[in-house]
Amino acid sequence: MNRFAWLLDRLAYEPRRNAKLALIADYLRTTPDPDRGLALAAMTGGLVFRNAKPGLIRALIAERADPVLFALSYDYVGDLSETVALMWPARHGANDVPHLPDVVAGLREAGKTDLPRLVAGWLDALDETGRWALLKLITGALRIGVSARLAKTAAASLGGVAPDEVEQVWHGLEPPYIALFAWLEGKAPRPAASDPAPFRPVMLSHPVEEGDFDKLDPADFSAEWKWDGIRVQAVSGTRADGSRLTRLYSRTGEDIAGAFPDLVEALTRDGALDGELLVMRDGAVQSFNTLQQRLNRKTVTTKMLAEFPAHIRVYDLLVDGDEDIRELPLEERRARLEAFLGKLDSARFDLSRVIPFESWDDLAAARADPAAAGAGADAEAVEGCMIKRSDSPYLPGRPKGYWWKWKRAARLVDCVLMYAQRGHGKRSSFYSDYTFGVWRESPEGQELVPVGKAYFGFTDEELVEIDRYVRKNTLNRFGPVREVRHDAESGLVFEVAFEGLQRSTRHKSGLAMRFPRINRIRWDKPPGEADRIEALERLLPAEG
Repeated sequence: MNRFAWLLDRLAYEPRRNAKLALIADYLRTTPDPDRGLALAAMTGGLVFRNAKPGLIRALIAERADPVLFALSYDYVGDLSETVALMWPARHGANDVPHLPDVVAGLREAGKTDLPRLVAGWLDALDETGRWALLKLITGALRIGVSARLAKTAAASLGGVAPDEVEQVWHGLEPPYIALFAWLEGKAPRPAASDPAPFRPVMLSHPVEEGDFDKLDPADFSAEWKWDGIRVQAVSGTRADGSRLTRLYSRTGEDIAGAFPDLVEALTRDGALDGELLVMRDGAVQSFNTLQQRLNRKTVTTKMLAEFPAHIRVYDLLVDGDEDIRELPLEERRARLEAFLGKLDSARFDLSRVIPFESWDDLAAARADPAAAGAGADAEAVEGCMIKRSDSPYLPGRPKGYWWKWKRAARLVDCVLMYAQRGHGKRSSFYSDYTFGVWRESPEGQELVPVGKAYFGFTDEELVEIDRYVRKNTLNRFGPVREVRHDAESGLVFEVAFEGLQRSTRHKSGLAMRFPRINRIRWDKPPGEADRIEALERLLPAEG
């Protein structure tokens, strides 16, 4: 357990991607089974403990620390696991330091009544770093700057294979991945990819930057609308016994089919589709806020299926029947895709439309006015354009020169900082998560109402300045949240960039921003001159 804790601690403080890869690879190379496989599972989200929840941690520390002192400490540290790890009363030599496999087995098998005693015994035996790692393992929120893809890439380096080869066999494996490591170390053959509906690594795009179009010939490219949904891969295959298996994957390979039985039932042909998950009503794409009603659910009701009908706007075909066609040029795959979709329910799957253009100026005009360029009633759900080389194969990762994304210009609004909360990891010592609002008329006069939250867009130097401002201008504290001075005369104004706006019953303002970020700090602007809610309401979609 101590070695695993050391790895997490090093990763949490290491900002460089290549250095993180080296740390993980070295750990996997020098750590025996099953420890290394369980560590890999923890970093890729493969460990789930039914009875181990954050509430258990809070209950244990409540028995051992003054509640006021804990609240003050939690407010200062900003992270539950770190706070408890530091405050836990040390009992050196109380127990033997637990091994990672024993911890994982205990968390999986112990019942609700036995788990508190078990976890408390482990915490007594570990040092501060070990306690922190154990608590991170329990909560499932490692926050060490390591994605599942990065961890798999590090594992692949053990055998000198491409990360995509690991992805191909990943969904047929279970922790602690004994067969995977045996293959990577040359001790056994590659694990059989027996899964009839595996995830295939997605192809990603590069954002269009200044000067890119000068190097690109528009005749070599096609363009499609970029939709305000989530990227998915719908895969169906036939098992050896003749039964069908269908999965719906997120772009990171998480199976979300349970929340979308309507799509699973509609994919009646073997193949793998790549597209955008949306909610469609009366033939029109609904807002992302509407789509969120279906996301992150294990089950859905009949009423929800009827009120939020799921749909995939498809833009690529990866597998046609049992034939992998990713090496074919895009224009050939699209022809196959049209034939494939012709045999599916059009209420659940349709083809992403091509935007006609002859020059980059033509495409710029379409991007600026999607409704006039063929998007019609769906124009408000358009985020921009996808630009793809007509001869591009479907390659995993983000290969340069094939696919580009050209998002619509972000909208800007001046907001006043209202609340601040500590960040996580390297930011746990700074107030880096901000809630901001705009002015509206109320019976008592002008009031600020929150419209969004953001935690990026500023430099490290600006973060230090904002943190200092928050500490000097705190009015009230609500747990880990500080209320910052905000009135017409004194306050801090942010210029906030965002990509969309929806009506929301969950927010006091009645509005919710899509992808807000701090675009600029307006030290020069009095808070009384920040924007009013009417300015945002004018940006709402027409249906709003």
